[in-house]
Amino acid sequence: MKVRSAVLVESGRSFPYDLSRPLEIRELTLDPPGGGELLVKIHAAGLCHSDLSVIDGSRPRPLPMALGHEAAGVVVESREPGFAAGDHVVLTFVPACGSCGACAGGRPALCGPGAAANRAGTLLGGGHRLGGVFHHLGVSAFSEYAVVSARSAVKVAPELPFEVAALFGCAVLTGAGAALYAADVGPRDSVAVFGLGGVGLSALLAAKAAGVTTLIGVDLVAGKRDLALSLGASQVVQGGEGAVEEVRELTGGGAVKVVDTTGVAAVLAQAYAATAPGGVTVTVGLPAPSAGLTIPALSLVAEEKTLRGSYLGSCVPRRDVPRFIGMYEAGVLPVDRLLSDRLTLDQVNEGFDRLKTGEAVRQVVTMR
Repeated sequence: MKVRSAVLVESGRSFPYDLSRPLEIRELTLDPPGGGELLVKIHAAGLCHSDLSVIDGSRPRPLPMALGHEAAGVVVESREPGFAAGDHVVLTFVPACGSCGACAGGRPALCGPGAAANRAGTLLGGGHRLGGVFHHLGVSAFSEYAVVSARSAVKVAPELPFEVAALFGCAVLTGAGAALYAADVGPRDSVAVFGLGGVGLSALLAAKAAGVTTLIGVDLVAGKRDLALSLGASQVVQGGEGAVEEVRELTGGGAVKVVDTTGVAAVLAQAYAATAPGGVTVTVGLPAPSAGLTIPALSLVAEEKTLRGSYLGSCVPRRDVPRFIGMYEAGVLPVDRLLSDRLTLDQVNEGFDRLKTGEAVRQVVTMR
């Protein structure tokens, strides 16, 4: 079948992208699904920094590549038992195989075959379904239709709006999971979140839902700090120079749990510095592969600090997508308030301009 897709033809084109047009809307031939795969009509796909890092070249990927990895849609054809035409699904960006050591150990975000397929730009079962164009993280959601591994899909209720459902595929899993699983936040913890985009605000909302009362949001953009306050932050701090000292002052020596979502190594160093002795720093951002991190090595022992990474929020998507949707439906995780813009497929370059400047929180491309 023929589909319209947003295809990245060259990384590192100049900003603004509205002028340089790194994403071209192309008509591609989409092959039918093979064994263990689904054909999904995409209804909504979110714009994320993981897409932007491929566009700007900080995370090299094989090109040309059809981007997009956070999405929701409807199954049109299934080659996998347990899914049927008409099922509503959320698509996630790690197609966990279910049988490798990481999957067997309950850590599907670290699936080896899934990671290898994502790096190669293929589906989990191997190869391409887009006429030689590479897949992004097994999804390629900036398309009218996508063929995906069933391991990338989680069934959801049809009553959930597509543009909200899409957020659970990346932003909510990554942010809420980092707060609840990797950082294990609780009511007695002081918590700081560095970076208040869709992922960071999801972490903030999850911490609020967990009963945290000292909850600090840190960001360079005033509008995002204002939104964090309206979502339950107790205080906000302007990012940049002085942020560490201000977080320390607000928490009496440092926050017990700190989540960094920026993907900037220098900000991660700030987040670690703003963590109290005995505290935990969790990072979910993806710096450039060449970026290094320098921290005082002595502090790991003398202050008993913990620094850990969290990929996909350390979540199990088939367990946690329904869990977080349940929290949303109960009114304790209002992630619909993170939606800042709805775009057409033809507006995707302009959307990445807004993401890069920090103007937008979470934008979704909607397709009907």
